[in-house]
Amino acid sequence: MPTWVMEHTTLKSWADCAPHLVAVAAGRAAADLVIQNGQWVNVHTREVLPNHDIAIANGRIAFVGADASHCIGDTTEIIDAEGRFMIPGLCDGHMHVESGMLTPAEFARAVIPHGTTSMFTDPHEIANVLGLEGVRMMHDEALLQPINMFTQMPSCAPSAPGLETTGFEISPEDVAEAMSWPGIIGLGEMMNFPGVINADPKMLAEIAATQNAGKTVGGHYASPDLGPAFHAYVAGGPADDHEGTCEADAIARVRQGMRSMMRLGSAWYDVESQITAITEKGLDPRNFILCTDDCHSGTLVNDGHMNRVVRHAIECGCDPLIALQMATINTATHFGLERELGSITPGRRADVILTSDLRALPIEHVIACGQTIAKVGECLVDCPHYGWPDHARQTVHIGRQRVADDFIVAAPSGANRVTANVIGVVENQAPTKALTAELPVKDGRVQMDVQNDVCQIALVERHRALGTTTNGFVSGFGYTGKMAMASTVAHDSHHMIVVGTDRENMALAANRLGEVGGGVTVFKDGNECALVELPIAGLMSDQPATEVATKAQKMVEAMEACGCTLNNAYMQHSLLALVVIPELRISDLGLVDVTKFEMTDVIQAHT
Repeated sequence: MPTWVMEHTTLKSWADCAPHLVAVAAGRAAADLVIQNGQWVNVHTREVLPNHDIAIANGRIAFVGADASHCIGDTTEIIDAEGRFMIPGLCDGHMHVESGMLTPAEFARAVIPHGTTSMFTDPHEIANVLGLEGVRMMHDEALLQPINMFTQMPSCAPSAPGLETTGFEISPEDVAEAMSWPGIIGLGEMMNFPGVINADPKMLAEIAATQNAGKTVGGHYASPDLGPAFHAYVAGGPADDHEGTCEADAIARVRQGMRSMMRLGSAWYDVESQITAITEKGLDPRNFILCTDDCHSGTLVNDGHMNRVVRHAIECGCDPLIALQMATINTATHFGLERELGSITPGRRADVILTSDLRALPIEHVIACGQTIAKVGECLVDCPHYGWPDHARQTVHIGRQRVADDFIVAAPSGANRVTANVIGVVENQAPTKALTAELPVKDGRVQMDVQNDVCQIALVERHRALGTTTNGFVSGFGYTGKMAMASTVAHDSHHMIVVGTDRENMALAANRLGEVGGGVTVFKDGNECALVELPIAGLMSDQPATEVATKAQKMVEAMEACGCTLNNAYMQHSLLALVVIPELRISDLGLVDVTKFEMTDVIQAHT
């Protein structure tokens, strides 16, 4: 087994404990733990086998069979499954810890009770703020956790060179260096799909460094074009993709040898529209994987994590055993870890869930690496924190206090009305629409049209204290009254994104985040209604998920009080600067037409 899969800080490698595993299976040595009287859910054969036992030693499975009594000794712990289903620990095939507003430790603490025992994380958010050092910090905290947190080395910082400015850039040399780190499982999502399609030497060098290390290249093809451009992207090396939004996307990817990752996050509902490739078209499900991509703390605390995704897939008509395969063995196989995790079979890490119902999927008992880590919703283990340095907590540098005039969109000379390009928010999806709106001009300034749901958006530069602000217009939030919402979570460049109906409130919100060092705030009528402090890189809190979720819920309520009824509107807000997903976005350089990957004007025409 390659040494790079052994990221876990306490678990012995299979080679180190193989003699003991063999002895336990043969009955010559005692197991550490035996689970008796369970229904074995075998994801290799897609069957449920009643009246089975599991014997565990050195954190790994030694024996699975109808009777493990020969593995029991005087010191063996015994758990009676009482006829419950024994399923593998759940795997999240693609996700960003930072989207939970939590550090890796607190994210782990939040998902452990939901049965997630393996995560494949891409910390490209912190890479944009703190560069390779930030990635190493995330990687190192992940290594400390009692579950398997694998790290994908971010590939695209900036995500679209020339269209945005990040705090740091990631180079092919950075990627090559990270491939030697113990917890790095592959390359994070290759968002610069135009770069791959056009054979950009930097992008191909990152992919080559990953493949030369024998690791997996993550994909991100955020385009509906399934013609030659898509085929060129596949030829460039990405092995999976989570940006599909319809059945045709899923089918195209698996036919070309990619894994189709179907996501259900806090705001992305892309399982139902794609799973018909399995449930109706009858495609082989082994190349389909379930993931979350982005889940904020409120979702984790109140709704679940991968257990939520599996339940949703089942509700969409998927066979429960197939849904479990897509959240366990399929994921492990994709990352070259089939012999290490993803199933309840000998030699694998002993990651086991006991549940009384395969459809409702209550997570009643969670075991990771042979240790009980959660029961009936309670995490029972410590999740150690990394010692985040001061400079990782001081990353919001806006240069100067903002005033209302910083948020003015100047009209062309002599204009009475303008036709403006407007970013159109699409509920529950990452893509936006490129809209236009006829807006009035007053005193040489383009006015918002709040009555018709057109308010203002701005990006406040926060990495180099340049004091700059770019402005535009957005529609879809439904805001009313005088309000503003600001966030230093602004995928992927993570400047400060401000949306509002009133420029005075926009200035107040921006200055507040500069004062507290990052987070999310909502102002209404000149008063702060909600604040979520995110001091680490302006992205994360090291407070427990329950505390962060409580503050996040107040943020949601404040947005609703301002007229917004969108599902998980915060996630939509935070993605409005993501200049690799069509159609229209904003960056620190201006308005970006992502269908052409070029800058465009806010004002299209005037009269």
